[in-house]
Amino acid sequence: MDGADVEAFLSWLVSSRIVAASTHKQALSALLFFFGKVLGVDLPWMTEIGRPRAKRRLPVVLTPDEVAQFLCFLEGEHRLFAQLLYGTGMRINEGLQLRVKDIDFGRSTIIVREGKGGKDRAVMLPRRLVAGLREQLARARVLWAADQEAGRGGVAMPDALDRKYPRAGASWTWFWVFPQDTHSIDPRSGVVRRHHMYDQTFQRAFKRALSRTDIAKPATPHTLRHSFATAVLQAGYDIRTVQELLGHADVATTI
Repeated sequence: MDGADVEAFLSWLVSSRIVAASTHKQALSALLFFFGKVLGVDLPWMTEIGRPRAKRRLPVVLTPDEVAQFLCFLEGEHRLFAQLLYGTGMRINEGLQLRVKDIDFGRSTIIVREGKGGKDRAVMLPRRLVAGLREQLARARVLWAADQEAGRGGVAMPDALDRKYPRAGASWTWFWVFPQDTHSIDPRSGVVRRHHMYDQTFQRAFKRALSRTDIAKPATPHTLRHSFATAVLQAGYDIRTVQELLGHADVATTI
């Protein structure tokens, strides 16, 4: 195959298969890897192949009434977690990876550690969630105490902190706010430990709850983040403040 063949294949993906721009880029990356790393062939003509631009779509946003309706069909920690995403604008992984030490009830603040781009940021802790989060921490502490009594390995630590502070992973302050009910084997170390709630678990609960409403919008857990941003803007906050709360590096992303 030469440049013309590759370009014809990529054009076929766009014109006949009508794939998204991201799929086109993925196919191009696969071809670059195949030619460059597997075959060891230099591709000077690859830079001349056109790349489609992703179309900018408006995000799906739920109104406050729709959010309230949707929350009625969630229970327990899944409902609290959905309220947390909607009330803070956090990404789903940011919420799942919250540690006990990240919640500051005194300052009504939650610290998001190593969000997208590896940056920390502070978000507001809604007063309505204080009681629920305290109850969630009480349930989490029961699991933590059981792990300590059973001599289970502590939770996973970021970066190399487990080598610098070997006992920190077993401390309460580093425990998950939303721990998984069961243990699992850490694939990297082989240690049996407790992970945080799986994203697929919440996504399935989200989908089931949404199907029980009369909401026709194709919402996902990330929709709660968009809904938060819209609600904050409608409440009169300026775009720069919303940018900081969402953790966007560029205000154009927020807009």
